Amino acid sequence: MKTSLCAVFGALVLATSVASVASAQNVFGGTNVAEDRNEDLLEDIEDDADRDLDRFGNEGLPQGFSGSFALRGIANSGNTDSIDVGVGADLNYVTGANGFELQLSYTYGEDDGTKNEESLFYAFQYTREITPVIFGFAKVQGSVDEFSSFENDTFASLGAGYRIFNDADRQWSVQAGPGYRFAELSDITAGDVSEFAVGASSDFAQKLTDTVFLTNDTDVIWSDSDTVIYNDLALSVSMTNSLALRTSILTEYHTDPTPGFEHTDNTFGVSLVYSFN
Repeated sequence: MKTSLCAVFGALVLATSVASVASAQNVFGGTNVAEDRNEDLLEDIEDDADRDLDRFGNEGLPQGFSGSFALRGIANSGNTDSIDVGVGADLNYVTGANGFELQLSYTYGEDDGTKNEESLFYAFQYTREITPVIFGFAKVQGSVDEFSSFENDTFASLGAGYRIFNDADRQWSVQAGPGYRFAELSDITAGDVSEFAVGASSDFAQKLTDTVFLTNDTDVIWSDSDTVIYNDLALSVSMTNSLALRTSILTEYHTDPTPGFEHTDNTFGVSLVYSFN
């Protein structure tokens, strides 16, 4: 399954690269090669799941399906052969007071035929509206990354949330609850994690202009063996009603990584986001 998925992503990246090279060959026809390469440098770092103005709970979401997709792909050949692909999805389904949300962010990278990156971040949440500002939830979230000290890290929880702000220019919601964490470490001698944990999340969005939005989403998962913090800071610029350009920095911090690994991983991303209702 992984091989076929990577093949599909590789084909997508190749198509993107061919289109880019064709448009960059005419150097004297107005194409700015330096600008194109700078954009490629930014996009060479994985993109992540787009959230934009999505918020916890179902308030403001339309009934039925809605969501967004984010895409980035780059391929280089010649002295350096490399492939980098990023795909993100944020899908929502609302029926009455019940809401379901699925978030996915996949990245894959190769350098001279050697895989040097492959990770998947995911979250699935069920939300039940209680009042206009209070809601209950059940959530499963985690990551799969063989290049991290935690190859697999999953947290299942349930609890309640509260909307602090919810207007046209600013939205801020928080939620928290107990759960269970199970993780597989890259160091097999360290043993796996299977224990009680507590999670807390904050989802903040601020409208800066009619087309520019600042978002900051934070997840904290505490357990005896390790505390992990995910923070997603992004700036989104709407180009049309359906398309937006999103630049972001995703930070993953572990208080107790296995020996040989850093506490913090930062991911910078530039992605094109398509939204639908």
